Amino acid sequence: MLVLLCIAARLLQLILLGIDCILFFQTCLSKGGGYHCPPCHIVSVGGLQFLLDCPLDLSALTIFSPIPTGSNAVLDEDSDCSPRTSLDSKNGRKRQKMDKTLNADDLIRSEPCYKTVTNLHLWDLSFIDVVLISTPMGMLGLPFLTRTKGFSAKIYATDAAARLGQLMMEDLISLNVDFRQFYGPEESSFPKWMKWEELEVLPSSLKEIAVGKDGSGIAGWMPLYRVLLSAADMKDCMQKVQTLKYAEETCYNGAFILKAFSSGLEIGTCNWTIRGPKNSVVCLSSSIFVTSHAMNFDYHALQGYDLILFSDFSLNVNEDTENGGMTAVNNLSSTSDDSDTQQMITKSLLNTDDSFEEMEKLAFISSCIIDSVKAGGSVLIPIGRLGIVLQLLECISCALESLNLKVPIFIISSVAEELLAFSNVIPEWLCKQRQEKLYSGEPLFGHVDLIKGKKLHLFPALHSETLLKIWQEPCIVFSSHWSLRLGPCVHLLRRWCGDPNSLLVMEISVIQLGMRVVNNNMAMYNLQKGVDADLALLPFKPMAMKILQCSFLSGMKLEKVQPLLKMLHPKVVLFPENLRQHFGGSNTSSISFIQYSENETLRIPRLNLSPELDISTDLASQLNWTKLTDENIHIARLKGELSVENGIHRLLPGNEQIVSSQSGLLMHWGSVNLQSLVASLQKVGINAHVEEEINGTETEYGVHIIGPNRALININATRTVISTGDEKLASLIFEAIANSLDGI
Repeated sequence: MLVLLCIAARLLQLILLGIDCILFFQTCLSKGGGYHCPPCHIVSVGGLQFLLDCPLDLSALTIFSPIPTGSNAVLDEDSDCSPRTSLDSKNGRKRQKMDKTLNADDLIRSEPCYKTVTNLHLWDLSFIDVVLISTPMGMLGLPFLTRTKGFSAKIYATDAAARLGQLMMEDLISLNVDFRQFYGPEESSFPKWMKWEELEVLPSSLKEIAVGKDGSGIAGWMPLYRVLLSAADMKDCMQKVQTLKYAEETCYNGAFILKAFSSGLEIGTCNWTIRGPKNSVVCLSSSIFVTSHAMNFDYHALQGYDLILFSDFSLNVNEDTENGGMTAVNNLSSTSDDSDTQQMITKSLLNTDDSFEEMEKLAFISSCIIDSVKAGGSVLIPIGRLGIVLQLLECISCALESLNLKVPIFIISSVAEELLAFSNVIPEWLCKQRQEKLYSGEPLFGHVDLIKGKKLHLFPALHSETLLKIWQEPCIVFSSHWSLRLGPCVHLLRRWCGDPNSLLVMEISVIQLGMRVVNNNMAMYNLQKGVDADLALLPFKPMAMKILQCSFLSGMKLEKVQPLLKMLHPKVVLFPENLRQHFGGSNTSSISFIQYSENETLRIPRLNLSPELDISTDLASQLNWTKLTDENIHIARLKGELSVENGIHRLLPGNEQIVSSQSGLLMHWGSVNLQSLVASLQKVGINAHVEEEINGTETEYGVHIIGPNRALININATRTVISTGDEKLASLIFEAIANSLDGI
């Protein structure tokens, strides 16, 4: 007895699709806070989990009090970790002081912890397969991951981002030493200030930063890399990072091609592309089209991908941008895809007005600095973005030289020497104008000549003996840390905060058109992102010192977003919910826009339904084509070894040869034609007649064979069964049935 009709029509297709049958998942863990705290996402592509960036929210350090100095160095008995409180006589519990405005005593007096991505602890880190780092700031939280039990993900970053990120980690460790020496080591990894009774008495503004609106934020606080030994964790973390050049291709798991392309935001920053056998994804982070120091945004390399994850949260959506930019965007998106349109889009994207605005800001800052030193005051510039610091050094030196002013410039940081040395040996990460300086024999940045001319002095610490010998005021000091809670900045601010001629240049992470110089009244300045200037300056009030608040471009402007998408032309764009009104009105109907929110997982169906398979020439030449009976299609059976390499499916010849004869057909499909079957049986001398039988609701047909021997063929909608005791007769019947069916 034989059983026919093996139906497996989609078997080959399922093999080709493989892991790409799984949908694309995306979860935004943190929307970020500008340049210093980039967004964090987890995306699942083809069953693999990709973590995009792992930053620290260093702006949260403002809830801690800096180390006291001088007469303030002695702590009260109960003030080691809590704000000033009073005792409620009725219930014996501490209650918060009722002052409406914050003062320095309200800050937490303890060695600061560092705020990681709050929602990352909810995920099983052992299931993360790949970590992609797009910016040096996005890797500061990596040591917390790499020392976690079960974490074995592959970590990728550009060469420059990895080196700069390592220097930032080393600087944080060095800055934290002062706190450790002052407060002493914690007895456990759970500081006193994190106890709920201590958090309850915090002022509401500080409590919201510490625990979040729903109280879940407390889980994100960590001691710096390790309770006792921190440098070891950092070094172990860096050994696990695989570095890449721009556009360098790497393959993960034999199926996914990963590439990093310049984003233009800073030296070494990038946008990642993930290309699998079926789907392709662009992780589009904060990007700047034209810059005056870093390599420009390589957006052409992002064309032709299926999905774009747009995660630029530097955009400050306000009334001006809503009215000013979107008309041109919508008109542009409705035009045709001809060459003139493409030229128009390119011209709008590469408009150098943004770069000119940045240079004007630097020139304005330099003029304010010069005014301060001419009046006898000193200038403090907390070190933030490397590119801005390097350019600002050039502007200040040119201004001093033009006025013939002899004012010393100091950079005080534990990594200052390494940082500046590294910045002058990385031409491949810089813009073309900087690269041309290398070809002409000039240094890439102006600080090289300043150091040679002894106009710029580098010191690892403020208490350096050599620094004390050459120190003079007025002076210009670049120093750590931009949070105003760590390092020499704290001591210098306390020294100069009462001098009305001195100046603090303070960067904030929010896009705005201008800058303001303010004195004491900081509460009137409403910041939407970045460091809260009022809270940052709280320990140093009252301040007579001038404060220059400035911001620099930390992402693409809103009016350039949709022209960019028009050029890249993906199938799907995932965008943050706060930009819903700007994407919803687009006439780019061929692109699907899907909004996402924090802690909400999106499921995106597989975008490409047509499997692709490369067949070797040797295997293809052996194919024996058969034309289907009912359709004008030729098919053939093949057998080989399926190989997946660098994201490409290939079928290679196996050890066994292909069965080329028709008698070797292994798969049949279709319905048996009774008339054709009877005719085929009669040709080989088999007499047969057909009888219709009703079996319940199902109709069956019985083909009765009397001679030369008896046999019965039962045929219904799902199967055909041959019953006979004669093996030779069974073979003849099988061949007759096969002739009436399509098969390979």
